[in-house]
Amino acid sequence: MSTTQSERLQELLEPLVSSQGLDLEEIAVETVGRKRVLRVVVDSDTGADLDRIADVSRALSAKLDETDAMGSAEYTLEVGTPGAERALTEHRHYVRATGRLVRFQLAEGGDLVARILAADEEGLDLEVPGVKGRKATARRLAFDDIAGARVQVEFNRKDDASEKNDKKEEEA
Repeated sequence: MSTTQSERLQELLEPLVSSQGLDLEEIAVETVGRKRVLRVVVDSDTGADLDRIADVSRALSAKLDETDAMGSAEYTLEVGTPGAERALTEHRHYVRATGRLVRFQLAEGGDLVARILAADEEGLDLEVPGVKGRKATARRLAFDDIAGARVQVEFNRKDDASEKNDKKEEEA
C-alpha cells in the first residue's frame, strides 16, 4: 500500500489522466508561503493542447474535491505540460523527442549533444552535429550508457520546409 502523499495522489489521479488520453508525468505538492500548490504534469505522444489540459484539470479538481487526498487545508491545482527543456526519464520521452536536440550526461562521464533520429527498446540512433564545418556523424547510444538527458531549446533551427524553400529561392 502507498504511504506517501504523492504515491496516493498518483494512484488516485492517474486513471483520470489516462482516460483523457494523456500520460501522468509528474505530481508535486509544494508549500509556497502559507499556500500549498499541487502541480500535475501531463503529456501525450501528440502533445496536449489547452482544451485537453482544461478538461483534465476539471476532472482532477472534481475527483480531489470528492476525496480528502489533499487534506482540509486550501491548495491550488496547477495542470500543465513538461517545459521546453524537459528531462527525459522514460522510454516514451525519448520517442517523443525524436528530431530534437538533446544534451546527454553519459554514464562513463562527460556530455554529448546530439539529435535523436530514432529510439528503440535498447537505445537511440543519434546525429552528432559537426564542429567547425565538419559533417554530422551518426552514433548509437544504449540507454544503459545514459546517466541523464535533457531536451535543448533551439532558436535558430531551420526545419526541412524552410530549407527546401531556401534552395528553391537560390535556384530561381
